[in-house]
Amino acid sequence: MDAQAKTNRSESQVPTQPVLSDEQLVARYRETSDRELFAQLVYRYERELYNYLRRYLNDAELAEDAFQATFLQVHLKCDQFDEGRKFRPWLYAVATNQAIDARRKVMRHRMVSLDQSGSSAEGDEVSRLVNLLESHEENPLQRVERRENHDQVRMTLDSLPESMYAVIQLVYYQGLKYREAAEVLDIPVGTVKSRLHSAISKLTETWNNNQTTETL
Repeated sequence: MDAQAKTNRSESQVPTQPVLSDEQLVARYRETSDRELFAQLVYRYERELYNYLRRYLNDAELAEDAFQATFLQVHLKCDQFDEGRKFRPWLYAVATNQAIDARRKVMRHRMVSLDQSGSSAEGDEVSRLVNLLESHEENPLQRVERRENHDQVRMTLDSLPESMYAVIQLVYYQGLKYREAAEVLDIPVGTVKSRLHSAISKLTETWNNNQTTETL
């Protein structure tokens, strides 16, 4: 038997380590406090969760702070994690709460500053939101108009109640299903649908008003 064959045989005999699920990682980290296990969880969700928080907060620094706070809470509350629950919705619930707290702090700061200065149905509904939030750019004038529209939509989004805002971020931007968003927010699926519908109505009203103003 040549050396290459021996190498191949020896490698085939080395047992491969099974890939642990998120839930198994949490359970083992809770039991062992092994930092490597926790680091694996952070690595798995680093880009996905940061991007979610970045869109939610519209601020890179706030998103980074919320990301760190989220995994600090995961570390502190891993003993409270229900073994029968999926980790991803639980993580998003923690992250969303951190984002909500961050937005509230920003809003309070703005208020102080002002004072001092003086399914198919599901697919159809999400598609309506996509049409409101996206547009084509073909020339410099349209790019300017698009930017103005984007800013107006952003302002409208920021003015929505937190309950509607969170649903839009989870369902439209992050692509969660109604039932997944419901689990994250701990609300019925019907409430997710009604909040998304209300948010779309508000955005549509603002969009139509802007278009009417521009034609005058």
